Amino acid sequence: MATRRPTEDTAAATEGFRPRVDNRPEQIIGIACRLFAKRGYEGTSLRDIAEEAQITKAALYYHFPNKEALYHRIVLDSLRALIDSVRAAVDAAPTPLEKVRQYMLVSADFMDADRDSWMAGSNAFWMGAESEPRTLTIALRNEYETLLRSCIADAINAGEFRPSNIALTGRFLLSALNQISRWHNPKGVLSTREVVEQYLDMALHGLQVQAKA
Repeated sequence: MATRRPTEDTAAATEGFRPRVDNRPEQIIGIACRLFAKRGYEGTSLRDIAEEAQITKAALYYHFPNKEALYHRIVLDSLRALIDSVRAAVDAAPTPLEKVRQYMLVSADFMDADRDSWMAGSNAFWMGAESEPRTLTIALRNEYETLLRSCIADAINAGEFRPSNIALTGRFLLSALNQISRWHNPKGVLSTREVVEQYLDMALHGLQVQAKA
């Protein structure tokens, strides 16, 4: 009996169920990013990622030779992009105070664009043992934090901020920023940027009502 040739519609429908080879690395990256964010680097195995992607470990190795390669692609590349974006915004800001604002606001936008990779990078600080991914992540985070401290120092020197402990001020602002991803609902009333704008208002102007002269 002759085999009926599939119609164009049937072929198109069948194509929709076939995994697209060119999209597979991005699928793996998305799954790994989500698992790193939820479980941390040490708590996520290649087997976990392969099972979630419904592929064999051999197929996973075809795209990424080891877990470190995946981590580099997700977290370290993301951190480098974050630093580059924030630095560009800081360099373009007209005043030291505006540099601090742009640092925080661009960071908020970056968090919104990929919350899983933000949290995966944040989790690297809590790894139990020293590892190359943790060491590289901390080096980039130090670069990121140093940039904020430089902005704060410039604002103090320009008389826009009162003198304060620069390191402590930086940690105060970054702590507020980093905790947002752990409680904030992206579909809620306030966007991440709006939350940061309110944080900045509290940090820069305080909460206490000023007595009238």
